[in-house]
Amino acid sequence: MSTSTLSGRTALVTGAGRRAGIGFAVAARLARMGASIVLHHHAPHDDEQPWGRDDLAAVRAALGEHLSEGASLHDVAADLADPEEPARVIEEAAAWSGHLDILVCNHARSGGDGPLAEIDADQLDGHWHVNTRATLLLTQAFARRHDGRKGGRVIWMTSGQQLGPLRGEIAYGASKAALAGLTATVADELIDRGIILNTVNPGPVDTGYLGRGVWLPDEVLDDIESRFPTGRVGRPDDPARLIAWLVSDEGRWMVGQVLNTEGGFRRS
Repeated sequence: MSTSTLSGRTALVTGAGRRAGIGFAVAARLARMGASIVLHHHAPHDDEQPWGRDDLAAVRAALGEHLSEGASLHDVAADLADPEEPARVIEEAAAWSGHLDILVCNHARSGGDGPLAEIDADQLDGHWHVNTRATLLLTQAFARRHDGRKGGRVIWMTSGQQLGPLRGEIAYGASKAALAGLTATVADELIDRGIILNTVNPGPVDTGYLGRGVWLPDEVLDDIESRFPTGRVGRPDDPARLIAWLVSDEGRWMVGQVLNTEGGFRRS
């Protein structure tokens, strides 16, 4: 797709505060297609993870290298566990640009999960608030703010929980399964407003935590890699390519689908 495919449009990508992440890869793709970008980030969440926070100035600088002529970049910090924040994020993004055309809900809570025998209400609620409720509230606010311009798009993200078990991730799996289950219904409501919604399962993707000797033992990584016919795990740009197509005019006939982009990942 050319550098003018999304010219004049503005995209908000949530959970895009790390250069190694899917959100950054999506934002970079959309920037190269001509879109202005609003990055959402929440550093306190990354501080609690093994990989830690990225440097926001470096993130902005790296993304700025992908911007097309005439496009610009803005960032907004928000804890999406707060029920008031999704609407504020949408309002700030739209006010900055004057319009908001694309919403990619890439954010997700990591950690604080467990198997059924050990999960508690706080863990379930924590994942629901960030992964499910915030996504729905962002989408609601986007639809209310959308001005009917050509190319209204929303992308949700799941994790393949409908394709196989996610052992030890009951809270996360439940919160993401709800989005997959709601995709057709919400897409049917949004299409009347000129907005197209689809959901993407990126499959296992190395977003900086699969490096050998870093976060996972070598034998675990060996097992993951062996399940891909190509011999490698997914990279952030793999799902980003699909998302870029979906939000472009080329993807206008794809509505209300849950799409799996997993490179042939074998679960058994």
